[in-house]
Amino acid sequence: MSATEFEIIRRYFKRQQPRRDDVIAGIGDDAAVLQVPSGSDLVVCMDTLVAAVHFPESTPAAAIGHKSLAVNLSDLAAMGAIPVWATLSLTLPDSDPAWLEDFSQAFFRLADRYGVELVGGDTTRGPLSVTVQAHGFVPAGSALWRHGARPGDLIYVTGTLGDAGLALQLGDQAHPALRQRLDYPEPRITAGQLLREYASAAIDISDGLLADLGHLLETDDAGAVVNVDVLPRSAAFTTTTQQPGFMQPDLFYALPLSAGDDYELCFTVPPQSCEAMELALSNQAIDCTAIGVIEQQPGIRCRKANGDEYQAATGGYQHFGDEGSG
Repeated sequence: MSATEFEIIRRYFKRQQPRRDDVIAGIGDDAAVLQVPSGSDLVVCMDTLVAAVHFPESTPAAAIGHKSLAVNLSDLAAMGAIPVWATLSLTLPDSDPAWLEDFSQAFFRLADRYGVELVGGDTTRGPLSVTVQAHGFVPAGSALWRHGARPGDLIYVTGTLGDAGLALQLGDQAHPALRQRLDYPEPRITAGQLLREYASAAIDISDGLLADLGHLLETDDAGAVVNVDVLPRSAAFTTTTQQPGFMQPDLFYALPLSAGDDYELCFTVPPQSCEAMELALSNQAIDCTAIGVIEQQPGIRCRKANGDEYQAATGGYQHFGDEGSG
């Protein structure tokens, strides 16, 4: 016998008592009652993941549970916010107890790591999709924005690029480290909070570096030069794409530029602040790489280390692009 909506909520998503003092009323009432501390701005974001669109239908429930929250925390990181609350809307084809157990446990593992409390949501029957809304605090007036980059600012990214995209290309043949990056992305929460002091603009890389850097640039009517030879690539990515007979050698450049699902931060920093920023991130064991510079001339120009132009494929992931786009 299938569980009802209320049984699902009670068994898998309602905890015995609030874990945060700023949650006055959470799951169990018609709406949550929450308290924003004085001197803070509230940052709110939302993402929906749909089966066969944002993840293969064979994706384990634990990976979906983790990722559904992680992609929202990544948006909060790009704003420099401290995560605090989340809501969850879950549409399920059936109430499979094992699936729900794995999903909810992975969701709460990540939530507990960052002090996030699930304060409400909804469950219904239908094709599998997950919508999470996340909330965070920033000191009033200190949020990071997409706008603010100026000519001469250096462009940085955290971590490595292209791993998730390569895992999608290779499917079951992907190196475990690549698959981990696709299924269990790690939001750059600490980096985002540190960057409030140094960055002139920031965005998280969900749709591909060129696409998201383009979003950052269009708000300031600026351009950029990107050095494709210094883009940070993981050991698993490099080993896979550089092996003899690899199916598409150009993916070594193309995926770090255009593949989505990296959930790293792309940000700009004025030259005088770069050294202090790099030290601050290094002290927290956070890798970052300078990959280019902001210019006045609009558009993104990709070049190799020797100065030759690299013709990159345009775009990245588009939700409503031409037929056949991701």
